Amino acid sequence: MEYFMLLATDAEDVHEARMAARPAHLERLEALKAEGRLLTAGPNPLPDNPERVSGSLIVAQFESLDAAQEWAETDPYVDAGVYAEVLIKPFKAVFK
Repeated sequence: MEYFMLLATDAEDVHEARMAARPAHLERLEALKAEGRLLTAGPNPLPDNPERVSGSLIVAQFESLDAAQEWAETDPYVDAGVYAEVLIKPFKAVFK
């Protein structure tokens, strides 16, 4: 298993949708954490308003790029229309 970086960019005006989908999104991250596969995850706060975010970063282990893509596509934020785009790349954890 290798690490992959999932960098998601929010669509415009999705704060309410993000908040509604957040519990289910966090539940999936907790599952990755419980499996020992989550390196880090968190939102990207806006520089001028840290209470609002522009997207999210997740670094976790997956069997393949395809598996990471499949996991990302089923995220509650995707289903809720929060994410406009998700960039997925292999990630090498140099420091943990």
